[in-house]
Parts: sequence; C-alpha cells; structure tokens
Amino acid sequence: MAANGLSGVEKKVAFSLASVFGLRMMGLFMIMPVFALYGQHLEGFSPLWVGIAIGAYGLTQALLQIPMGMLSDKYGRKPIILIGLVLFAIGSVIAAMSDHIYGVVLGRAIQGMGAIAAAVLALAADLTRDEQRTKVMAVIGICIGFSFALSLLVGPIATQSLGLEGLFYLTAALAVVGMLIVQFFVPNPITQAPKGDTVAVPEKLKRLFVDPQLFRLDAGIFILHLVLTAVFVALPLDLVDAGLVKEKHWMLYFPAFIGAFFLMVPLIIIGVKRNNTKGMFQVALIIMMLSLAAMGMFAGNLWVLAAAVLLFFTGFNYLEASLPSLIAKFCPSGDKGSAMGVYSTSQFLGAFCGGMIGGGAYQYLGASGVFFAGLALIGVWLLLTIGMKNPVLLKSYTLNAHFTDSDHAKAMATELSALAGVAEAIVVVEEKVAYLKVDDNFNLSDARAVLRSVN
Repeated sequence: MAANGLSGVEKKVAFSLASVFGLRMMGLFMIMPVFALYGQHLEGFSPLWVGIAIGAYGLTQALLQIPMGMLSDKYGRKPIILIGLVLFAIGSVIAAMSDHIYGVVLGRAIQGMGAIAAAVLALAADLTRDEQRTKVMAVIGICIGFSFALSLLVGPIATQSLGLEGLFYLTAALAVVGMLIVQFFVPNPITQAPKGDTVAVPEKLKRLFVDPQLFRLDAGIFILHLVLTAVFVALPLDLVDAGLVKEKHWMLYFPAFIGAFFLMVPLIIIGVKRNNTKGMFQVALIIMMLSLAAMGMFAGNLWVLAAAVLLFFTGFNYLEASLPSLIAKFCPSGDKGSAMGVYSTSQFLGAFCGGMIGGGAYQYLGASGVFFAGLALIGVWLLLTIGMKNPVLLKSYTLNAHFTDSDHAKAMATELSALAGVAEAIVVVEEKVAYLKVDDNFNLSDARAVLRSVN
C-alpha cells in the first residue's frame, strides 16, 4: 500500500546525505562573507580576483558534474562521493598554504573538482519514493540553507580566531567528517530503473537543455547562485562602508538568515496546500528583487541593508529548498540522472559567473552596480516563470520484498521494472521493500504476482 510518511531508510537517507552535502557546502560558503575582508594581505589582491577566488570552485564543478555522475553509475555512488570529498580536502589545504591570491584560486578550483552534487542528489532520488521525494530533497535543500547560515556565523568567528589559513584547514576537516558519514551512515541501495535514470547520459542532454520546464529550473538555479556569489563579493565591503566592522558581520548575517527561515514557512505552506508552486516561486523572486533594489539604493544605510539581507535570504531559502525536488518531478522517466547533471552544472556555473561578474562590477561600478545587476537577472528569471507549470505526481507504492541476498534483490528489481506502467522500481536491501513509481497503466496485482514468483 502507499505510504504516507518517510520510511526508516528514507529518513536515514535524508539526514545522512543532507549532512554530507551541508558540511561540504559549508566549507565552500564560509569563505564568502570573509574573503573580501580578510584576504587583503594576499599578494595580487583586487576586487576582481576576490570574485574569481570565491567563484572558482564553480567552474570545475560545472565541468565535472556530469562526468562524475557517469563515473558514479559505473563504479557506484559512494566511491565517487568519497573521491570527491578527498579532492575537496586537498584543495582546502592548498588554499590554506597559499600566500598569493592565485594559489587560493587554484585551491578553490581543486575543491570544485570534487563534483559530487549530481551523485548525491541521484543517490537521494534512488532511495526515495516519488511522493516522499519532495520531503527528502527539501531536507537536503534546507540543510544546505542551514549550512549557509552556520557559515555566516562560523566563518567570521573562525577567521577572526584562526585567520584565513585556519579557515581553509577547517574546511578540510569538514570534508573528512563527510567521508565518515558516507562510509558508515549512508544506506546502500539496489536500484533498477530505465537506463539513464540515475546518471547523465550524453545523448540525452540536448533534449533536456531545451525542455521548457527543465530549462526554467536550470536557468533559475544558474541565476540564483550567480546573484548569491556576486552579492557576497560586494556586501561585506559595503557593510564596512556603512559602519559595521568586519568582526561583527556575523551579528547581522546569522539572525537575518534564521529569521528568513521563519518568513519562508508561509510560502511553503501555501504552495503545498494550494498546489501553487509557480505562484510561490514568483513571490520569492519578487522578494529578492525588492531586497536587491534596497541594497542598491541605500548602500550607505546600515538598517536598510539589514532589512534587505533578511528579505534576500527569505527568497533565497525558499528557492534553494524547492528547486531540486522540482527537477526530479519534471524530468522525463529515465532521465533523472541526466536532469540532475544539467541542474548541478547550471548551479555551479552560476557561482563561477557570479564571482567574475560580481568582482568586475564592484571594481568598475561599485557595490550598487553589483546589486542592480543582480536585480536585473532576478527579473529575467521572473519573466521565465510565466510559462512554468505546477508539477504532477505519479503514484507510488511500497511493497514487502523478502529476499536473502543482493543477487536475489537485483532479480526482483529487474522483474518489477519490466511491468507495464512502472516508471521506476527500487529495492532497498536494508528495509526489505520495493518502491514502485507508476502511472495509470500499472496493475498492482501484477507486481504482487512478480514478487511471489521471484520469492
């Protein structure tokens, strides 16, 4: 019968993968509020190179997301995730040992080579049913958001105590903790789905790029992370100019980010109850536009900047938490991995472009130029949402699946995936159940017959 809540394995998947993703993203985020302020001792320092250093990880992430996802299909999700975390730790150490901004850029680029986002999201989707996937992806998205909040608190405090070098060593330590979680807490799935459903397939990418619904989401995550990165090239320097000393920046960022979580709750509730994701998306985008307009027009007013930061995080939190689950819902059957690969590539390419644009705009136009550029880009995203649709869920079933070993479980998954109307069949060893994602052509009695015959 269909389950109404997260199963035990789904809860474990949600919180373990969210922790891994959160720790890694926290390592990337902690530099954002402090680098423009604490990196001024580095040789070669300039606003442009600050932006490049902050966003450098995004370029290597964008280039390697799809290849790493394909490798995870061949060699397994967890080995590739572990390799990615090792690369992240190595890049952190290189950045810590550098006394020139070019060395920091190199370290950040190596951090980005650990491109595990697509593999993590695909693994989360592998282990969750369709009607529960929104919750699991939302947990991951919220954890990323919470990691960003913590980075705004920990980054300035840690840098003040440890220096920029110590901050990078701390990010390396977080990567090691992530490795331990992957190795000992993340479940091992046995998944059987249509080819390409769990990882990117190159020949499918062109079709996904032009899919109107997926394009809107991919363009959206690109713009969201472009604007985020650009804002944090300019905002720390702008706050200092407005009278807030760098040691106290966390006292603005952290409360604003936590307050934004409470402000976004009504958006989530209304969107779910009224099945109006599109409308809530547009509200979140308008909130971000208002915040950027306030930053640009009142750059010297600390109180206005504080209110603008609160509004910015409210819109950002909602959008960041919602986008991954929408990708999983809108992507065609059998193309989940490819869709996740394009999405992750767009996200990190946006971060790289945001560093470049933010650094260049600040150097030549000042902070207001950065904020108004972000405002224009969010406006483009708002126009793109005009043709956005609200997602339609497939039905999902959870069936008891008794087996003795992995080979038996694989045989069961193969038989189930061949049934008419089955879009996806996932067998989870730890829970001894089969999860089915189905359309209206599915006959439940056929699935039960297969389970009896395989048993």
